[in-house]
This record gives sequence, C-alpha cells and structure tokens, in this order.
Amino acid sequence: MAATSTGASATLATFAAGLRWADVPQAVRHEAKRSLVNFFGTALAGCRDPAITTAASVFADFRAAGDCTVIGRAAGTDALHAASLNAMAGNVFDFDDTHMPTIIHPTAPVAPAVFALAQMQPVSGQALLTAFALGVEIECRLGNAVSPWHYQRGWHITSTCGVFGAAAACGLLLGLDEERMNWALGHASAQSSGLVETLGSMAKSIGVGNSASNGLLSALLAQRGFEGPALPLEGQRGFLRVMGDNADLASLTQGLGERWELSNNTYKPYPCGVVLNPVIEACLALYHEDGVRLEQVEGVELTGHPLLRERTDRARPRSGREAQVSGQHAIAMVLSRGRAGLDEFSDASMQDATASALSSRVRFNDDPAYAIEAAQVLLHLRDGTRVSRHIAAARGSLQGPLADADLDAKLRELCRWGNSGCEAQPLIDALWSLDSRTDAGSLMLLAAGRA
Repeated sequence: MAATSTGASATLATFAAGLRWADVPQAVRHEAKRSLVNFFGTALAGCRDPAITTAASVFADFRAAGDCTVIGRAAGTDALHAASLNAMAGNVFDFDDTHMPTIIHPTAPVAPAVFALAQMQPVSGQALLTAFALGVEIECRLGNAVSPWHYQRGWHITSTCGVFGAAAACGLLLGLDEERMNWALGHASAQSSGLVETLGSMAKSIGVGNSASNGLLSALLAQRGFEGPALPLEGQRGFLRVMGDNADLASLTQGLGERWELSNNTYKPYPCGVVLNPVIEACLALYHEDGVRLEQVEGVELTGHPLLRERTDRARPRSGREAQVSGQHAIAMVLSRGRAGLDEFSDASMQDATASALSSRVRFNDDPAYAIEAAQVLLHLRDGTRVSRHIAAARGSLQGPLADADLDAKLRELCRWGNSGCEAQPLIDALWSLDSRTDAGSLMLLAAGRA
C-alpha cells in the first residue's frame, strides 16, 4: 500500500490503520516469525532474573483483572503488567534482536504488547504477525529519523521509539481508524522515555517494560476516545523536534509499505551489546585457532566504530549487566574460557579472578570507517609477539545472519538455561506456524513456566 502525501503523523497513522495481511510481503512475514522465535528464547532465559522477579513482586500489589501469561512463570497477571514484564525479560540480558541502522531492539517493546492484547480479545495469527510487522516498522522508521543524534544525546532508543511501535501495533489489532491511530501515536509521544545512563543497571528494564505497556495503554485510551495532539511527531514541540536534531522526516515515509525495516533486523549469537559481537568472534578465533590464552596477554588494542568505545569501555563492571557492555570483560572471559554464553556475562562471572585481568590493559581506537559489526583485536603478548584478528562482519550481522535452525537452537538453549520448566519444541513449532493459528493468544500458554 502506498503512503499518502500528508504530514508525517497523518501518513503513518493512515498506513497503520489500513495495513492488512495481504500487504505484508512473504519475506517480511517470515522475518517476523524469526524475530518472535528469538524473542521467546531471550525472554525464557531472562524470566527469573532478579530484576524481573523484583518487578513482578512490586506489580503484584497493583494487579488488575485479567490473566495474561508472564513468560516462564506459572502465575499470570493483567495485560499491562504482563506486557511490561515480558518486555523486560526479553531484553534484560541484551540477547534480543537488533535493528542495525538504529541499534533499536525492536521486538521487546512490540511483541509483549500484542500478545497481551491477544489474550484479552480474539486475535488470529495472521493479524498478530501483521500488527507486529507494523510495530517494528513504525518504531524503526522513527529511529531512523532521529539517528544518530538521539542515542548520542543519551536517549535509550529502544524505549523511546519502541512505545510508538507498540501503540501502532495494538491500535491495528483494536481496529483504530486514522484519527484514533494518530491519537495513539500522540499518547505514545507523551510517554516516550528511557536513558542510556541506565544501561548496566536494573533501571534499564523500566524503560523497555514501559515501552510495551504504555504502547498498549496508548492504543486502549485512543480506542475509548481519549484525544491526542494532531501532530505528535512533526509538531513544533513534537517528538521529532524535541527528541532529535535536524530529524530526517523523509525517512519516515519514503518507501512506506515497499521497504520494510524488519529486513534490517539481526539476531545475536552472544548475550552482550551488539558492538561487541565482532570483538568476541575475533577473540574466539584467537583462542581456538591461534591457541592464545589470557595469561599470555600483556595488552590489547581494539579498533572499531566509535560506538564500540562509547558503549563498551567499562574497565571494571560491577555486575553481569555491566559486563554485557564491557569490552574488557568480554575479552578476558573469551580468552580464559574459550566461550561467550550467558554464564560468561552473569553476576557469578564477576567472582572469576580473570574477569578483571584486562581492566587497565585495553586501548580503544576509534575508526568511523568501521561498520558497527566490524572490529580488529590486536593482542600484545608477554613474549613480545603480536597477533591479531580482523572481523569484517560478525556472525549474526546482516552479512552473516543466523539461520532459522540457529534461532531454534538458541531458543532451546536459553529455555534450558532459564529453568522455567517450559517445553521448547512445542513453542518453536507454534511460532513457525503462527500464521495458521486462529487464536494467537493461546500460544502464550506454551511459554508459561511451572511453579
């Protein structure tokens, strides 16, 4: 379907209100399923993280009517709290998907919102996949419009843009017309928040959880006639002007319905900030192929995109969360253990004496010519020799994407790691066949854990 020539807010609202299953290309439908397989895996791994457990205990004091599934947990809750907790669980380990142009984690804000709504009212699998693809499209196009200034200024782009995606996706499932869809985007703009400063702490999960629950709330308010601003995006004090710098309005609508942002989605093989993927891959090669061990290393030089230093120059992480965005920790773990799984980025890994071995011996070299998924690791060894590895495109990048079978294996592994008692294979089968299900919400029961 083609975009109209009106303003950005109205154009996106019109597109969102009118999108149908037939408008979504087959490749995009398949990528939507891939995103959901990856999401449920990361959520099942994170479902019993202390941050999620603490949030769930607080939310329980304010539980409303309803019984929506909380992934990996036996007890359900109301839709808004379920959306929030499931978004937190999917993102807590930074193991979820990444939209490469913006570094948005697109599925965590949108999928929990639409699945919560699907447990409130009848929603077919095709309708849910359509809404999910729409939500990713809206949030990522907004991310494109405000990048890179938005993130560099300190806004956590997954949270700030994700709330719009959740609002649009839920608005489609609720059957909002163009006017009310625009209101939903307006309500989302009033709740767009999240700071990069929270990364490495439990507080990061607040913004991601709110993006899902507030997006759902935005659509429900609009459905009941709760009015919003006419120009929530491009208005004089709208999202784009307040939260961006010289926002690229054209990127919001160019090729709308023809070029889909899900085609730029990627899935991580390692549970850390995406900019560390090539660093880890280089270190794995140095360990397994060159036989280098941590005790041999005198110093390290990392060369990569400036975002590598900005995000991961953390010499002494204090927790597993901070370790997920610490280049020093990642290199030390891989060169001492030869692997990079959840155990290597856990709170327990902080007790490993080797974790801080490189805290003062890693130098970051910024090179804007490097892609985010590329890096070079140069090791200075104690015997005076040097050895290096250059990764042009890390595994899991757009140039080297994980296969469907890799995503299945990731879900199985993370399901086991999370110890929720959930059966992985029935959930995997249901996700790949989601477009044939008449009741998408029933799939959530397969993701519920045991007490």
